[in-house]
Amino acid sequence: MALEVGIVGLPNVGKSTLFRALTRVEAE
Repeated sequence: MALEVGIVGLPNVGKSTLFRALTRVEAE
């Protein structure tokens, strides 16, 4: 839920940050 809202609500910068957060979660 937060992911979708973030991608839709935030600009490219926010999208990049979310992508990094997602990768970090997957890494752990």
